[in-house]
Amino acid sequence: MHALSSSFVLGYHGCDKKVGEKILAGEKFRPSENEYDWLGSGIYFWEANPKRGLEFARELIGRKKSKSKVADPFVIGAVIDLRLCLDLTTSAGIAVVRSAYESLEGFMKKADKPIPINNNDGLRRNLDCAVINLTHEIRRSNKEAEIDTVKGIFIEGGPIYPGAGFHEKTHIQISVRNPDCIKGVFRVSNNLIA
Repeated sequence: MHALSSSFVLGYHGCDKKVGEKILAGEKFRPSENEYDWLGSGIYFWEANPKRGLEFARELIGRKKSKSKVADPFVIGAVIDLRLCLDLTTSAGIAVVRSAYESLEGFMKKADKPIPINNNDGLRRNLDCAVINLTHEIRRSNKEAEIDTVKGIFIEGGPIYPGAGFHEKTHIQISVRNPDCIKGVFRVSNNLIA
């Protein structure tokens, strides 16, 4: 965990247009608290990727098991101050999460319960969510500073060409746990998502 990266990033949130317009008018974001959210509970953004944010909102319409209320896909931008970031692109962040997994494994074994698992679809990550949320609980119980944001790289989609190590939906995602880290929101220009 650190505050070593550039402090401010631009994030993009895919949602329904009515929701986006309300947020642009001053309403607060509602955090996602699904048991399968990749980076645990928080407000999710695609870093520097407005097109992917809009694609995600469009994809929600087609998902059969989705509880999404997206009818008119939309994307809004936000200026995010990462502050104390659990950054899973760093060795330190990975070590923190690995330690939380070991704690979860011990807790579940003691309770004689199965450890949550990530779904094969690559989208529903119950294990990862449980580990990240436990990381926050451990810090809270140790009276350590609260984590403001969580950041990770996700490889999704098929290879962009035969034999490629690059995939079509690879992205950096940020989960904002502390809403004060969202310094402002803005309407995304059509030329950024066209």
